[in-house]
Amino acid sequence: MAETAAHLGDHVFPPLAVRQWVLFVPKRLRYFLQRDGAALNTALRIFLRVIQHSLHEHCAGAAQTDPATLRIGAVAFVYRFGASLNTHVHFYVCVVDGAFEAVAGDANADPAIPPGVIFHPASGLDKIAVAQVQADVRRRILRAFVGRGLIESFDAKAMPAYTHSGFSVDAGVCIEATDHTGLERLLRYCARAPFTMDRLRKQGADLVYHCPKPQSGGKQADLVLTPLELIARIAALVPPSRTHRHRYFGVLAPNSPLRAAVTAMAQVEPVHARDPAPPEQAVQSVAAGIVPGAAQPPAPESAKRSPAHYLWAMLIARIFLDHIGVDAQAPRITPARGPPLWDDCDAQAGEGVDAVPALDLGVQAAPDYQVDQRTNW
Repeated sequence: MAETAAHLGDHVFPPLAVRQWVLFVPKRLRYFLQRDGAALNTALRIFLRVIQHSLHEHCAGAAQTDPATLRIGAVAFVYRFGASLNTHVHFYVCVVDGAFEAVAGDANADPAIPPGVIFHPASGLDKIAVAQVQADVRRRILRAFVGRGLIESFDAKAMPAYTHSGFSVDAGVCIEATDHTGLERLLRYCARAPFTMDRLRKQGADLVYHCPKPQSGGKQADLVLTPLELIARIAALVPPSRTHRHRYFGVLAPNSPLRAAVTAMAQVEPVHARDPAPPEQAVQSVAAGIVPGAAQPPAPESAKRSPAHYLWAMLIARIFLDHIGVDAQAPRITPARGPPLWDDCDAQAGEGVDAVPALDLGVQAAPDYQVDQRTNW
């Protein structure tokens, strides 16, 4: 959880605004998403395509740009659990709030350097725009499930007419470009585990798990489970083998030709030493909508640790020290100074010459007092 959030915030997401999109589907469809990997991939792909279409419409700078040349940058987290240790498939997607456009590079340029990109920030994403995304996602997912033979067509036509259709899209959380701490906190929340030990306590021979959300009827009810029942609930939340909990899309995808240019922006400043505000040059580039396509500098040959792997001591410092308001960065060690220069030395300070005083031990005066060199134990 902490390592994933640190890696995404330090090496993947550029210093641009990031919006969180959340999709909930009806319980009737969660059954298929839980057991059918192809159906889950289809629903997630539809959700991302609708988000991309909405961002294209709300990018004023890309109004005259061909939509086929625009790409979004997103990381999707597949949730298979709810707050009460129940199976509940839904999606959390962190999307860079805008669209990227590739810039044709110089033909004589080094082919190893990726092309630059232009970023078009999105604006005007209000409740009406989010409601339109929800309607489009509901219509396309129901049509896809009918085409796969998972539900009947008359059920797909009747579900949108329900008072609560079960489809819900939320996009109210948006992290500003300068809030790197908030971005890491959001990513840490999206990558959280199915349960937390802070909510678990022992009550006699049973275990009580606190549910933060009220149950049906508005009552705050906790789960009282035996140890075997707790293990059974946790085992049901284990994702299928050979599946990823978070997935990259758009310009952040591993095979995207623009990934190197976009992720290079996240490494403009030293890792773990990022100021609350980006450098002046980065602010001007973001304001102008132009992102330089600088290639990521090669790692030194002596480095054996991948940038995606962090030391646990560093992660603990970033979580707990930041929580109590203490800087997690160790203070910079000042280089040792040389010995002070003697008054009668001809060398001047700053010339890099170590002055050696001329001492004549034979002419030194005796001390005015007797020194007792015996040791008192």
